[in-house]
Amino acid sequence: MPSKQKILIVDDDENIAELISLYLIKECYETKIVHDGESALQAFLVFSPDLILLDLMLPGIDGYQVCRELRKDTSVPIIMLSAKGEIFDKVLGLELGADDYIIKPFDSKELVARVKAVLRRTASSAPAASGGTQGQYVEYPDLVVNLTNYSVICMGRSVEMPPKELELLYFLAASPNQVFTREQLLDHIWGYEYAGDTRTVDVHIKRLREKLDDHPAWQLSTVWGIGYKFEVKR
Repeated sequence: MPSKQKILIVDDDENIAELISLYLIKECYETKIVHDGESALQAFLVFSPDLILLDLMLPGIDGYQVCRELRKDTSVPIIMLSAKGEIFDKVLGLELGADDYIIKPFDSKELVARVKAVLRRTASSAPAASGGTQGQYVEYPDLVVNLTNYSVICMGRSVEMPPKELELLYFLAASPNQVFTREQLLDHIWGYEYAGDTRTVDVHIKRLREKLDDHPAWQLSTVWGIGYKFEVKR
């Protein structure tokens, strides 16, 4: 029997945390609740969650700092929870490495749908057997993006990426020189369940450019007024 997927819930409001836990247990997830940032970092090491629901307003170390610390060593999916609905707060969360951002108060069905959507995108994240590139991947000079084991090798080194960044890179690289609008990328990568803002795409493109070295054979290009493309230089 397969083991349950594990979700770490980080929220200083005990009632909200317990309610979220009940929703997820009903959907057959295993949950663990902590109420502050320091405990979240410790629980991550012990509990090894498949996904983290992270409130931003935490005592001590806030959610932004927790996300920053986690992203130094792991690409585990993070969904931020916050009463802050301003675009600035969303963009900051995404820039720090969050995979999604849910505004409080939220509907229980929406929360569960977002969790399922993120976990679906990481369902194939188990590494493939060693001995060469396998599965669904694209390859260019000094770049391999593997969607089967969620890995990116650039200039001979492994590059850690949250799932959405990798999926965005793969989607663009799988259609070289084809221009996609921000709306098209939102639809393909985040799906209809994501009630997001096109600035989300800009944030993820920015993060990809920071992680990938410039290369004479390819680059992530902006097509002004339209969107983005993975440009392969002839």
